[in-house]
Amino acid sequence: MTAAPATSSDPDLQRKLQQDSILLAGRTIYLNPFLYWRRFDANTDRWLREPGQLPEEQITANRGRFYPELNWEQLDPQERLAKEGSVEMFLKTLELISTFNPDLTAGQLLEVERKMAVTKKRAFERWVARALRRRRQEELRERRRFDRDRTLRAWNEWIGLEVTRQALVPAAMAVVLSVGAGWWWGSQQACRQVIVAPGVPALQANPMP
Repeated sequence: MTAAPATSSDPDLQRKLQQDSILLAGRTIYLNPFLYWRRFDANTDRWLREPGQLPEEQITANRGRFYPELNWEQLDPQERLAKEGSVEMFLKTLELISTFNPDLTAGQLLEVERKMAVTKKRAFERWVARALRRRRQEELRERRRFDRDRTLRAWNEWIGLEVTRQALVPAAMAVVLSVGAGWWWGSQQACRQVIVAPGVPALQANPMP
């Protein structure tokens, strides 16, 4: 794989390529793990994209390796999850780089790791935060769908009970009779002639003698 040429007229592209790659012994090594995606199988792609694929003990042991400046006990839960996911992305990316570039020496891998710690930390944190947000949304949708299905099943089971059917038949008959009685009374009222009592004329006062 070769890096796309960066031109001076496109400084954003040049900066992006500099952050996503490192030149070692005349070779371009990609630091962005998604630039290797053409060589992934489906399992590797899922392993890379879904947080929580590495053991928690492995992530905890490598916290200080990529975040030596952090006091993890002072982080709020969401920030800690994002940064632990970033540590996971560092470890996964280094494993991919070693797999696709098996001839790199230990010193070259250390150079790769140092540059990744400087250039990819924020990008990994943003990626993990989005992935965790999508996971929460999917879990919420799944929970709502499960609750709807459970409620529907409960209603169906309740309606299917013999006791329920025996109780619903008189209630349904009462509703039908009530509707019929209301309709009959309304039709009678509409047909009844409305008689308006004539007004009482005012008595004319007798003239005074």
